[in-house]
Amino acid sequence: MHIVVIGHGMVGHKFLETLAASGRQDLRVTVLGEEPRPAYDRVHLSEFFAGKSADDLSLVAPGFFDREDMVLRLNAKVVGIDRAAQRVTLADGSSVAYDRLVLATGSYPFVPPVPGADRKDCFVYRTIEDLEAMQECGARSKSGVVIGGGLLGLECAKALRDLGLNAHVVEFAPRLMAVQVDDSGARVLRTRIEELGVGVHTGKNTLAIVDGEDSTHRMQFADGTHLDTDMIVFSAGIRPRDELARASGLEIGARGGVVIDDRCQTSDPHVYAIGECALWNGQLYGLVAPGYDMARTAARHLVGTECGFVGADMSTKLKLMGVDVASIGDAHGATPGSRSYQFLDERRQTYRKIVVSSCGKYLLGGVLVGEASAYGALLQTMLNKIELPEAPEYLILPESGGAARPAIGVDKLPATAQVCSCNDVSKGALCEAVAGGATTIGALKSCTSAGTTCGGCVPLVTQVLNAELKKLGVAVNNHLCEHFPYSRQELYHLVRVEGIKDFGELLARHGKGLGCDVCKPTAANILASVWNDFVLKPKHASLQDSNDYFLGNIQKDGTYSVVPRMPGGEVTADGLIAVGMVAKKYGLYTKITGGQRVDLFGARVDQLPAIWEELIAAGFESGHAYGKSLRTVKSCVGSTWCRFGVGDSVGFAIALENRYKGLRAPHKIKFGVSGCTRECAEAQGKDVGLIATDKGWNLYVCGNGGMKPRHAELIASNLSEEEVVRLTDRFLMFYVRTAERLQRTSTWRENLEGGLDYLKAVVLDDSLGIAQELEAQMQHVVDTYACEWKEAVLDPNVRRRFRHFVNSTQVDENVVFVPERGQVRPATFDERRRVIPIATAA
Repeated sequence: MHIVVIGHGMVGHKFLETLAASGRQDLRVTVLGEEPRPAYDRVHLSEFFAGKSADDLSLVAPGFFDREDMVLRLNAKVVGIDRAAQRVTLADGSSVAYDRLVLATGSYPFVPPVPGADRKDCFVYRTIEDLEAMQECGARSKSGVVIGGGLLGLECAKALRDLGLNAHVVEFAPRLMAVQVDDSGARVLRTRIEELGVGVHTGKNTLAIVDGEDSTHRMQFADGTHLDTDMIVFSAGIRPRDELARASGLEIGARGGVVIDDRCQTSDPHVYAIGECALWNGQLYGLVAPGYDMARTAARHLVGTECGFVGADMSTKLKLMGVDVASIGDAHGATPGSRSYQFLDERRQTYRKIVVSSCGKYLLGGVLVGEASAYGALLQTMLNKIELPEAPEYLILPESGGAARPAIGVDKLPATAQVCSCNDVSKGALCEAVAGGATTIGALKSCTSAGTTCGGCVPLVTQVLNAELKKLGVAVNNHLCEHFPYSRQELYHLVRVEGIKDFGELLARHGKGLGCDVCKPTAANILASVWNDFVLKPKHASLQDSNDYFLGNIQKDGTYSVVPRMPGGEVTADGLIAVGMVAKKYGLYTKITGGQRVDLFGARVDQLPAIWEELIAAGFESGHAYGKSLRTVKSCVGSTWCRFGVGDSVGFAIALENRYKGLRAPHKIKFGVSGCTRECAEAQGKDVGLIATDKGWNLYVCGNGGMKPRHAELIASNLSEEEVVRLTDRFLMFYVRTAERLQRTSTWRENLEGGLDYLKAVVLDDSLGIAQELEAQMQHVVDTYACEWKEAVLDPNVRRRFRHFVNSTQVDENVVFVPERGQVRPATFDERRRVIPIATAA
């Protein structure tokens, strides 16, 4: 069977993924995509302006189309469908025959018939090409207006703000998001958005767009007022792209849309329609989740699986310009006999409302603005008709007097309850995965895909996981080891709150036994993070692993590497000469690292203090290449030298490295600072990354390379250097406080309940009220910094540790090198027997 798919957007690609997962070997698929690139994430389209590239937004897994049975053709515009011949015709004159045809043509932006709407610098907000045109215009503009105050309009307003423009929203209706929220919710939303510096103009009917006086355009309104702007973006709704279906004689709805049945088949059983172009039961769906359901339904029907599309809930939760907004079911209370409970907090600018049935037993809908943590529980309560508690108002009232808000237990959810709508994962599927051995959030995500798309269901997924583990009799044990019945985070707080200064005291108060290779270095790391003491103090030294004990990385032959700190990768000619002289004197192998430093390999343990002394005399410090601490701050040359640079990446990188160079953390930390969006410092692959724009610095967090590379995520835009330092202080210290043992920032972020939104709330909005405390704690680390190499060489007791044998000054004769490419390397076992070793340096 040959299947032709017209359209390769989000829904079209979900169809292909479902088809591929079916395992059917007798299908051939040709995908005709009108755009010049494969499917990408339109839901997060605004992140393009925050630094994400088209590749970052791509939904196509590497190698997905590397198969003989599936062909993707881009720039392939279909202009006609011959249903009798079962063939489609393309704009280039070619044609493709089909056995089954799938229309995934999506929608197009509606542009009101306003005179002047076709002027230069008037755009729609739909494709990456649209965004690229907006980006070009934004570079020469001061202000921008979005016509349309719905979901997409507010996302677009955020995009204009990310471009650094003075942004405005113009809406014909009397309130923002008129479909999703009520009057009270809209007032709170408007206040929050206006506080962010975005102008909101509701109840405005645009009559014409003409030349402005001091700007490109002037928008003339029916009430006699006007608004001048340099850029206009239309986001006034969408219309189904049904022109191909209409021309081919397929049944079309009165207001547009290709009519489909429960199997997503059109009036021609050989043709299917899915997504925004499809009309089911008289309804068009403009959200991606219903489109995904249609895609799965059509694919399963094509491979012979019994299925049916039964409609979709239009509830949604978003973060619009940093403001949580959620709409559930009958948000406006249109159901006869329904009644509502509302709570408005004008000080915090939050609004919560639930709509319940006339009997008071069932939830029909709700609105959450400003704080939407209850969304998941309320949605499941409505979808599964779970009976409400006796006093349902307490579901939305704030907690008081220490009393917890009543919870809807996950045990009440049926196995069929859809927990993750993006990937169609039910509670039953999650329970089966847990029973099969997926006992962590990471494992559950991997085997079910729940929580891997928008992440909104992760809190509920976590609740299901914990409930199932409890049923299985599996204790959710976060103990560090057999000696401490606490997690690393809990031990950290015990050390800090109780002022514990050494391992013996910690063990006596909160542990048992003598400790082990897990808890000792962990405790040492915590003590160093909290008090910033020298790691080789007598009470600390015995806790360290080999690298920290010898302040260098041990190599395969038993020698050590020495990495002097070169902040930002900057080093003087005299500094380079000094490093070269040390390497030459001690016979060391030299290599430039990926972090823009010079690594010196092959130092015997007895040579380390002498090498450090010479490097210290030349102005160098320890590079902490051996520690769970800040390693490097990689930088490009930035605006100082580069013709594209817009920010002083070197100067800022040096300042950041000098600030955080003493910080001990659960794992190593790397920074990157790029002077422009060309990203030569690879900042978006680092734990902390900064990219300069002409508006300031964009701050990215929680990226890394390694075995499981992870792209960093934008946490804040257009920051001054002072703002960057303040937010980085908070981020790093929050990570140090809460991460598990040996947990990278990327893994920590993946397991952080609430995800990026929660992290932003803590770091940007100070939702926990600890921002000043985090900043003060980081300042303590900065103020008490001391070079560990220098402390080691100046302390005779510490220095005595650096020898091979405790009762002899003899050196280790097993250290043997052989020449290679003008330097040395460790000899292999066979080479040790065959060659005369190079004499080791004194």
